[in-house]
Amino acid sequence: ESILWWSPDPRTVFFTDRVHVSRSLARSLRRADFAATLDRDFAGVLAGCSGARRGNPGTWLGPDMRAAYQQLFELGRAHSVEIWHRGQLVGGLYGVCQHGVFFGESMFSTRPDASKLALTLLCRQLRAWGIGVLDGQVGSPHLYRMGAVDLRRADFLALLDRDAIDDTPAGHWCFDMAVPASSVHLPGPRPEP
Repeated sequence: ESILWWSPDPRTVFFTDRVHVSRSLARSLRRADFAATLDRDFAGVLAGCSGARRGNPGTWLGPDMRAAYQQLFELGRAHSVEIWHRGQLVGGLYGVCQHGVFFGESMFSTRPDASKLALTLLCRQLRAWGIGVLDGQVGSPHLYRMGAVDLRRADFLALLDRDAIDDTPAGHWCFDMAVPASSVHLPGPRPEP
């Protein structure tokens, strides 16, 4: 399958300081039976994102694309957020961080709220690092409920020029102390990928 490049108009983005956390998601954030990690199981997140979706058996994330993203991960340019439940990977998202913008590529969830937890915790960490924008590319009801907004392509490109920073954290990431401790639950031993 051909590898295509998309530049949608409008472009859906999250401003990392404006993510909406519903009451039910806030409860999930407080639960002690979820664990959240960064860059712990990139291959597992890719596999989850490339799986069949409800009502859509196909995937755009074929073997060549997975290999390319895996290489970007090994170079420290692509990153993943993993959500664990009882040692099992149950959700996550991945993307590429470049010049102070996180370009979200895909997310998955096998338990309620798992992908929302990943997105919320990633936005909190990005904000702590001074990264103000997470690109969601194409809108959906799920993203809009969480606070995503649409920008005209011209406005999105201007935002990229305005918000570009050169000190994006390099290498593989982990949550730091700037993310509230109550947001990151790592009970007991860290889950094995």
